Formats: sequence, C-alpha cells, structure tokens
Amino acid sequence: MYPSQPRPPGLARFRAVPVLSAVLFLGLCGCQTDGLTDITGSLGDKSEKAAPAHSLDYYRDRHQAKPDDAEAALAYGKALRAAGQRAQAVAVLERATIAHPGDKALLAGFGRALADNGNFQQAFEVLGRAHSPEDPDWRILSAQGTVLDQLGRHDEARQYYASALRIVPDDPSVLSNLALSYVLSKDLAKAEETLRRAYGNPNADPRVRLNLALVVGLRGHMAEAESLAKEGRPPEEAAANVAYLRKMLAKQAAVKPALGNAARTD
Repeated sequence: MYPSQPRPPGLARFRAVPVLSAVLFLGLCGCQTDGLTDITGSLGDKSEKAAPAHSLDYYRDRHQAKPDDAEAALAYGKALRAAGQRAQAVAVLERATIAHPGDKALLAGFGRALADNGNFQQAFEVLGRAHSPEDPDWRILSAQGTVLDQLGRHDEARQYYASALRIVPDDPSVLSNLALSYVLSKDLAKAEETLRRAYGNPNADPRVRLNLALVVGLRGHMAEAESLAKEGRPPEEAAANVAYLRKMLAKQAAVKPALGNAARTD
C-alpha cells in the first residue's frame, strides 16, 4: 500500500534527540552523516546511474557545455553532493527541474540534494513528485521516511518504510533507516532488533554492522559492540572502526549529564 501524503507539519520542528543523533548514525539514509565510508545508500534512485570516477571539474565542464541537458545537470548535481557542495547542488538541480518539470530522475536528485542541505519539508514534497502510487519507487519511499524522521514525524516515517518493505521485503538499507527511526524515538531495543534483522541479510552494507555496533554499545554491551566493529575486517580497518565506535559513544556519553532525567531505553 502506498501511504497517503501526510499533512504539512505546520510549526513542527526537527527535535534534538537525547539518545543518538542522526549525525552519529552511519548514513544509509543519505542525509546527515559522520561515518568512515562514502555515503550512498537508500536515497539512491533506480533512475540515477552510478557516476563514473571523474573529477568535479569534468562534470561542471560537461554541464556548462550543455546547460539544457537533464542528464548532464543530474550528474553534476550528484558530483556536487559527493564533494559536499550541498547548496550548489540544490541550485543546479533546482534550475534543471524548472527546465524539465516532468523529469522524475531530476526531481529525485533535487529532493535528495534538498535533504542533504537540511531543507527537509521541501525535500519531502519534491521526492513525492518523483514517483507515483501507480509506480512507487521503494528507494524514494525510504528516502521520504528518512526526511520525515528528520522532521520528528517518526510514526509517519515508519509508514513509508513499511511501504518500501512491501516492495523489497527485508531490504537491509530500508531496515537500517527504520532502525534509525527507532533510535531517534529512543527505542534502542527495537533499533537493535531491526538492525540484527538487516545484518542477517547477506547483501547488507558494511555500515549496517557498524550501526548495529553503535546501538549495541549504547545499550551497554561494549565487548560485543567492538567485536561487531572488527568482524571480518583487516587489522588496520578493524582498529579504525573500533576507534570510531569509541569516539561516537564518548560523544554521546558527554551530552548525557546535560540531559537531566532522560528516558531509559531498556
């Protein structure tokens, strides 16, 4: 079932969450991340092809040579996002969608760029125009869920993840985004359960294992968390993963004293 469009949130704002922020969670959601690896993940779209390994200058020159070409604009926008030039990516893709208002691939790219840039409400609306109830795209449904989570609308977000999972049952990237939703609403037990389900999929991204390690660590099981962070990795990478895990958990521990009577999660 394709979820109905939620009502605009009015004065609803993104809430700071006293458990684990979206910045600490390794980003399969593709919005805000602070991870060890390049972020791709479920904001990807079936209509967006993987870009060849060219420089940003290459994509800029290609776009400037053909400013009205939708594919060139989309590739340039994706390269700008990868380079961290989020506002510029929004500007490029916004111009392209104005010139090609019916191009769903451009709309999907524009929506992802808006989400990267923190324009969550506009991102949600644009992503909704990038597919239709007659032809739903599970990647965009999952992306819409992550945007709703950033807006603090967790129950609505989970409707989108449920719709995506009806199309791709047990997809690890969708499950990882669902787990983040539980983290944001302070239900670490449910987050761990969901991540273990994702981790059991042989196609799971390595970030799923690290996300599971973070949640397990937050629940106080540090030995298992470090074991997960090291599992199957070469010694140097395993050590880097453990260092990252400890750094993220230390950040979380540092903010707890200021949270007062924060809700317990297990």
